[in-house]
Amino acid sequence: MKLGSLKEGGRDGTLVVVDDVLAKAVRAAGIAPTLRQALEDWEGCEPKLRQVHAELVAGTRADAFDFDAATMASPLPRAFQWLDGSAYVNHVELVRKARGVDLPPSFWSDPLMYQGGSDAFLGPRDAIVAGSEDWGIDFESEIAVVVDDVPCGVSVETAGGHIKLIMLVNDVSLRGLIPAELAKGFGFVHGKPPTAFSPVAVTPDALGDAWDGGRLHLPLLSYLNGERVGWTDAGVDMTFDFPTLIAHAAKTRPLAAGTVIGSGTVSNSDQEHGYSCVAEIRMIETIRDGKPTTPFLSFGDTVRVEMLDGNGENIFGAIDQEVKQS
Repeated sequence: MKLGSLKEGGRDGTLVVVDDVLAKAVRAAGIAPTLRQALEDWEGCEPKLRQVHAELVAGTRADAFDFDAATMASPLPRAFQWLDGSAYVNHVELVRKARGVDLPPSFWSDPLMYQGGSDAFLGPRDAIVAGSEDWGIDFESEIAVVVDDVPCGVSVETAGGHIKLIMLVNDVSLRGLIPAELAKGFGFVHGKPPTAFSPVAVTPDALGDAWDGGRLHLPLLSYLNGERVGWTDAGVDMTFDFPTLIAHAAKTRPLAAGTVIGSGTVSNSDQEHGYSCVAEIRMIETIRDGKPTTPFLSFGDTVRVEMLDGNGENIFGAIDQEVKQS
């Protein structure tokens, strides 16, 4: 089942059910006005939403309309919490290697995670807005999961059962602002502007064998100005799977239904499948040549992030954004 939110009806959008090939959609009238409310009563709403999905796929819904990603907000236009991990430790290792700093052994056993802004997510066609190109504008292609209510202290073994939806992410970073923030020893604020998500969120069962309960085993495609720069396999080199990230996040606090947890930049150690952010390209150049040559994003640049199934069908729809000056 695929779900999304139209840009209508208020800050949380209007919940719609979308067919399997992203051709038709129908409003979830009478079930839940928004995805946030559906997640808060998932046990009651999910069977009804699945019935609508079955009718939509069967072509029996007279109220179906053409799906258009340009009309979509993020599946969750806002959420109570957005936590982004760094599950692909290869990415972190490259960052530190480019700086000439060793990777602490604990990074392989204790996940990194930060809490980002969740009050205003970007839709899949919304612009990436920045005040200056000197801020080091970058994209980060990722996977994210949405959970129902997760109790404090949940185990890794049971955390996966709380995953209800899966999405794609462009976790925008302002690389030029991050070092000064981290030097304060207190985390990101300015370096992490609003995050963008795919047009639809997908239930795990709809991914078939590509979803193993903790990892999504498909290439994540990243394009910069129409050129494919990354086709990294999201199921490879993911040191910490999503149940591990959820358990880590819930170690000392419960997670409310609708909490979004990201994987961090998808990164493959073989470097044969490209890269999911400009920073990683620059790290490789620094390690190889002593300095980076690839620039960060400029105003007018475009970024596209998507994932195809084994039949070449677009699973989540594409995040397709232009960089603009504020």
